[in-house]
Amino acid sequence: MKKIVLFDLDGTLTDSSEGILNSVRYMLEKKGLPIPDGETLNSFIGPPLTDTLHELYGLTEDEGNAAVKVYREYYGEEGIKQLSVYSGIEEVLAKLVNEYYLAVATSKPEFYAKQIIENIGLSKYFSGIFGADLSGKRSKKTDVIAYALDQLEGTSAVMVGDRKFDILGAKANFLRSIGVLYGFGDQQEMIEAEADIIIAAVDELPDAVKQSF
Repeated sequence: MKKIVLFDLDGTLTDSSEGILNSVRYMLEKKGLPIPDGETLNSFIGPPLTDTLHELYGLTEDEGNAAVKVYREYYGEEGIKQLSVYSGIEEVLAKLVNEYYLAVATSKPEFYAKQIIENIGLSKYFSGIFGADLSGKRSKKTDVIAYALDQLEGTSAVMVGDRKFDILGAKANFLRSIGVLYGFGDQQEMIEAEADIIIAAVDELPDAVKQSF
């Protein structure tokens, strides 16, 4: 059996900040919530939206779910198209796919993740695309990784991601992890989350993956 490499999507394969942040601004305006400063706004990228809405605005679960529906009004039409693939990612995937099973594990709804991977032309590299369900029952990265591992057949796996949620989700599933610094996280976040390997650039991924097994 091949070994499995799980990739986060936002901030690891794609720079999706424009589409996500435009969707967040749309949601906050529609719900009458103040739009925070840029650094705080960036905290919406990575974790489930309902978690961030609760942390920043004190929204209840029901209020958060209602806000997420508004977010999806914009994201489903416009935000999903406002992204770019990080330079060098396709070359890395083309190299890794010869030795490993590659899959996506994202907190983004699976419905959207599959559309995105198809739209950017990377579907041929992945054995599976796994994400949150639209009901919110499977939204945390720990649960998404567990779900992905349950669907895939392999001997061992590593998680690649740019935020602490990827690293902590890997640990909860007894996986090694690779933290990338070209996305939305930073080195301090990766150190505090105790990523097994930390890399600064896309072209470092193949060697990092090799070291992880």
